Order: sequence, then structure tokens, then C-alpha cells
Amino acid sequence: MMMKKSKVIAVVGATASGKSSYAIDLAQKLDGEIVSADSRLVYKGLDIGTAKPSKEERALIPHYMIDIVEPEINYSAGLYAQEAKKCIDYILSRGKVPIITGGTGLYLRILLENYNLPQTEPDYELRKNLSELSFIDLYKILRDLDPEAANLVNENDKRRAIRFIEVIKQTNIPLSKARGFKQNEYSVEWIGLNYPREELYDRINRRVDMMIEQGLVDETKHLLEKHGRISNIVDTIGYKEMILYLDGILSLPQAVDKLKQNTRNYAKRQLTWFRKNPEIKWNCYPERKKK
Repeated sequence: MMMKKSKVIAVVGATASGKSSYAIDLAQKLDGEIVSADSRLVYKGLDIGTAKPSKEERALIPHYMIDIVEPEINYSAGLYAQEAKKCIDYILSRGKVPIITGGTGLYLRILLENYNLPQTEPDYELRKNLSELSFIDLYKILRDLDPEAANLVNENDKRRAIRFIEVIKQTNIPLSKARGFKQNEYSVEWIGLNYPREELYDRINRRVDMMIEQGLVDETKHLLEKHGRISNIVDTIGYKEMILYLDGILSLPQAVDKLKQNTRNYAKRQLTWFRKNPEIKWNCYPERKKK
């Protein structure tokens, strides 16, 4: 007799689609707790630039997988899945509803879908050699090795590109065949949040303006002073544009416009990823009625 799988809810969608507030509202209604599925929210100090839920929001509902490591740590999708599963099981053990929310598709896929990255030993010499290349060169190498894997890499994400190249070279087969599959551990209700394109872009633009008002430039200065120009800062949307301003390459209005453009492009890639999941129920206007 098959055991009944525990139910979890996944709230997904593009950046600025209102996932965090929707998840909090849902958690309050269902006696739930929230597990973040965002590859940048794991890092301490990356607050304004990642639109991290505020302390006030996190006080309303317990949040997990936020502020768990310093930016110097290259936090992998595999490690995320291990730690996030512990959080889900802890929430379930107390009779509450796990609500997983975020926009990092690979994190969600490994955690909640039957997707499994191959376990390979790190090749530090290969990583060192590849790290000296530009993202464009890395992308070309990955595209030649495995075009499908190249489509899973966000712009300027050198770390993931290097990891995929490493796996493909070690296994000698495309990532799509090497990654394998595993049994789903949970029964997942997928909720997708979206808006018409122009409305989503307007939300993105307003969010960026708010980030500037909240002190994104000063936060970027502080992160650089504390951590230096490490990849998890200089390759992250929000900070890399402000660095161009701080370096005198762009004026502040130019850097803000570039941040808006890069965020819009990122949102398009997120939606492309999530639309491949046929189980997601999309709600074009995800505003919940006030009680």
C-alpha cells in the first residue's frame, strides 16, 4: 500500500509578481510557514538588492532558508534541496503547511520535482581554469557541450555555468541524461503568479525605484567594503549595476535604467522556465481579497 504524500504549496513566478506578500497571506490563512526558494536570499547582507522580505514580514510568519550563509559561500542547488527538505519536514512535523516560494527554478525543480543532479567530485583545477574566463566564453563552451544545459544558466551566472561544464566533462554525457530522476517526496500544489507584461514591467520599474530610495547604493558600498568584489555580489542583479555607477562607468540614472532592463530580462527567463511545468495553475491577477 502506497503511503500518502504530505502536501506542500509552491508559490512561483517572476520577480516583482507579489510572491512574498501572497505567500504570507496564504500562510496566515492556512496556518502555514514559508520556505524561501531564492538563490540570493540565502546570503546575509544582500537585502535591498534582492528584495528580501523585511523583518516585519518575517515576524508575521516564520521564514526559512533566508540569511543562512555569508556571500563568500557558493551555495549549491543540491545543498539547498537538502536543507530546505529539513525545513519542510520540520514544518510538517508540527502540523503546519509548508509554503515554498521563490523564483529560482532550479532550486524548486530539485526540491519539489523528480529532478536529481548527479553527484560528482569537485575538479578544483578545472574550476580554477574556467573561473578565469568571461561568462560569454563559458556560455559558448557550455552551449557547445550541451545546448539544453546552456538554457538553464542565467546571464552572468558563472558559478552555475562552471558547475554544469564540470558535470558534463566528468560524466561525458549531456546534463539532461546525467541528472537522473527521483521519486517525488511531496504532493505539490503549484500556484503561479503573473501579470500582463506591461503591468509586470511597471511593477519591476517601481520596485527598482523603491530600492534606490531604500539605499541600494549605500548597501552596495557596504557589501564591497566588507566582502570585496566576490562573484556572489558583482554577478548579482541589483549590485552589479550599482557597481557600474560607483566605478564611474554609468551615471546613476543610467545604472537604474540598466537595472530595470536586466530585471525585466530576468523576469522573462523565469516565466519561460516556469511555463514548462504543466502543473502550475496560473492566476493572472494574483491580488487576494482583503479580509
